[in-house]
Formats: sequence, structure tokens, C-alpha cells
Amino acid sequence: MSATTVRPSAAPRDLGAAGTPRANVEAQSERLTTGGVAARTAVLALALGAVGVIPLLVAPLTRNLLATTAVYGMVALSLNVLVGYTGQVSLGHSAFLGVGAFGAGFVLTQLALPWFVGVAVAVVLGVAIAALLGIVALRVRGLYLALVTLALAVFAERVLFGIEPLTGGGAGQTAARPAWATGDLAYAYVCFAGLAFAWLLDWRLTASKAGRAIRALRDSERVAASWGIDVTRYKLLAFVTSGAMAGLAGALFASITEIVSPITFSFMLSLSFLMMVVVGGIGSRVGVVLGAALYTALPFILDAGAARYGWFPVDGSAAQVIGALLLLLVLVRFPGGLAQLFAPLIRWCSFKPMRSRHGAASATAGGGSDVRP
Repeated sequence: MSATTVRPSAAPRDLGAAGTPRANVEAQSERLTTGGVAARTAVLALALGAVGVIPLLVAPLTRNLLATTAVYGMVALSLNVLVGYTGQVSLGHSAFLGVGAFGAGFVLTQLALPWFVGVAVAVVLGVAIAALLGIVALRVRGLYLALVTLALAVFAERVLFGIEPLTGGGAGQTAARPAWATGDLAYAYVCFAGLAFAWLLDWRLTASKAGRAIRALRDSERVAASWGIDVTRYKLLAFVTSGAMAGLAGALFASITEIVSPITFSFMLSLSFLMMVVVGGIGSRVGVVLGAALYTALPFILDAGAARYGWFPVDGSAAQVIGALLLLLVLVRFPGGLAQLFAPLIRWCSFKPMRSRHGAASATAGGGSDVRP
């Protein structure tokens, strides 16, 4: 009598309630309906429309504040490329912004060249300074890199921006606006367009192969190198991209008040940029722009309250104290910053489910990769 061969049965599949594979059930639950897409599109259109209408509704003097908010949002995005994507701490972005601003002002005033030439020169200068810093970052990182960038910010503030033939010294450097946008309203829209361009550049970077390679450096450069990622190339790319965005922001910043003063680009400004990124949410585009808007508007809001109600001293100290308290609150309670608080709404507006597949609606402690848009 021959032995009966018993074949092992296939491993049971993870089935849903109706016998459908679990992965398919999750994929179907995450697929947006036509109504969901239409609702998200309508909300985004209304939000963009509201942003476009705000400069028309505010007082003329407030339009420069909106332009400054847009420029600081660009700087926050540029710093997020280093802090959020590569894990490199920079305290020198005030130098990047100042180099772009003074470079554009020199081209516009001393050389009398067109405005777009000044913008191009500012971008090139930002790239050059960032590339030099990136070369240093190939050898040091962490606390040591932070000290190097701090030294860069102090050197730029105390030495570089004090060279009178280039920066005008204490009197500052004038920087005229383009002939087609001399008014505050028109120039505010120019700055908004610059922020939109920086957002698009950041989005395309993170969606590309280069962006994925840059983010791999944040976790472990050694592991990234073992996967065949050229660490030197992509680290330099991150610094160059950050410098280009900050240089462009500097060119726009120079013409907001049409005069660039060296005292503007202090170390405290670099520290404020880092606080914008941390409070907004490291790694989140929406978060860092919201953080930039919050920290830019906070002193003006408190000054208006002090002038009317006398609650706070009109010397900027209240804004610094509140900004520091916000930073402590984020570090202790909300590691993902504003992006963590608004994670479900951000995911919904990004045409994603309000909760991730594993049910995590909040941003991660590392900066909120789930809310990267």
C-alpha cells in the first residue's frame, strides 16, 4: 500500500471581513471618491483665493509685512532642506539671506543693472556660500557644523556686511524695486510668487530620486553609502539648493523697504529661522511656512496690542519671550510642531486620508514625514 503524499497547504492570506485580501481592503478604503477630490479641490482653491485677496484687504503699511512673511517662508523652506531632509543644523541662514540682499542691492544701485540681473546674482552668491559651507559639512556634522554655521553668521554680521564699498556700511545699501512692481501691493504679489516658486522647487526635490537620496542621509550616512548613494554629491546638492532658495529670498527681501541695513542680519535672525522650522514642524512644507508666518506676525501683533491696551512693552521683548515659550512647548509636548497639530487637515488637503494606514494622524517626532506636503 503506497503512502499518501500530503502537500502542505498554502499559507493563509490576510483576509478582510468579506474575504478580500487585507491590503486590497486598505487600498480601496484609501482611494478617494469623486466627491472627495472635488471637495479637496474646492477647499484648496478657496484657500489660495483667500491668500491672493488678503493684500487687497489690509492697510497699505501691512502689505510690506505680508511681503516679509512670504520671504521668511522662503528662508524657512530653504533651512528645512538642511534640517528636515538631511539632518544638518544651520545657524547661518541670516548670512545667506544677507549675501543675497546685499548682492542684489549692489547690482541694482552700484552697477545700475536690471532687477532680474540682481536676482540672478543673489542666487549665485547664495549657491557659492552654501557650496563652501557644504564642503565643510563633508567633514563635520552635528554640534560642530552648528558652530561652523554660527561662526559664518557672526563673521558676516561683524565683518562682511560692514565693507562699505559693497554694502554701504552703516548707511546700508539701496535696492530699488522693478519698474513693473513699484507699489507695495504689486511687490507683495511678487514675494508671494517667490514663495510659490520655492514651494514648487522643494516639492519637486522631495518627489525626485535626488530628494529620496538626500532624506536617506538624515538617518545614517553610512547606511546610505552602503546602498550606493553618493553621500558627497547629495549633501552638496542639499546645501546648494538651500543656498539658492535663501539667495532668492534675499533679493526679494532687499526691495521690500528698498534699503538693506547690516543690523538686520544678526545672529538672532538665524536663530529665529531655526525656531520657525522647529515650531512649524521639521520636514513639513506647510508647517515651516506656518511657523514663519507666526514668528513674523507675532511682534507686530504684540506691538499693536501694547499700543492699544498697554499689556506688553513696545520693545520686542514680549515677542522673544513668547517665541521661546512656543519653542519649549513644541519640544516638550508637540515634537512635530504645528504640522503635528494640523496633521489630519494637512493630509486631507493633500488628497490623502485624514489618517495614515496605521491610524497615526499626528506627525512623527522626527518632523512629520506623513505631512510632508
